[in-house]
Amino acid sequence: MCTRKFGSRFQVPGSGFQVPGSRFQVPVFTRPLDSALRRAGANARVPNLELGTWNFERRKAAGLSLVELIVFIVIVSTAIAGVLGAMNVATRGSTEPMIEKQALAIAEALLEEVQLMPFTYCDPDDANAATAVNAGGCAAAVEAIGPEGVDVPPTGPAETRTGAVRPFDNVNDYHGFSMAGGISDLAGNTIAGLDQYSASVTVAGQAIGAVPASDAQLVIVTVTGPANTTVTLHGYRVRYAPNALP
Repeated sequence: MCTRKFGSRFQVPGSGFQVPGSRFQVPVFTRPLDSALRRAGANARVPNLELGTWNFERRKAAGLSLVELIVFIVIVSTAIAGVLGAMNVATRGSTEPMIEKQALAIAEALLEEVQLMPFTYCDPDDANAATAVNAGGCAAAVEAIGPEGVDVPPTGPAETRTGAVRPFDNVNDYHGFSMAGGISDLAGNTIAGLDQYSASVTVAGQAIGAVPASDAQLVIVTVTGPANTTVTLHGYRVRYAPNALP
């Protein structure tokens, strides 16, 4: 037995194994190889001792096992799901405030429109609307919750928000009013960009401290928009000027 060093790495001849980068010398059993050379003569070829290198590199390049591949897929899938979830939250959070602000602006504008209407004892079209001090002083049309219908004194079409002949002229007239599939102005024109918004109004008597329900109205405006956005505003209107006409 002798030792044999192969440059910067050592091999065990016939074993198919080498360790790169080592300068250690290991025993090499050369007797079978020397005997073979003597029998073969001068033309004998030395066995390829580098086969160990090929075998070792082939084992290193074998790739991932099935278990490692499954674990990798699970980790990557979890990471992607987390990133997509965060992006979804960020996207939704960036659009919802704009929708809420738009719905709030619509609700505020409609609530102000209602509160600016007269709150008289008589319908403003009644002859005594400017002088009546209670409902008994009305000539014919006592103001009631909801818009006046067809031929309710005085005669004419039913009251509507955008009516040219008999538009809403009292806070009570807005009870039950709604706009669906878009928001329109007082002229009936649909406002561009607000076609996905809807609004509704309710009006009811509501006592406020010493002010009785007959002289105070609770106005509720509800606006809905995209992404299931809903904004509701409450406001009050008291009869501080019972004879003020539009």
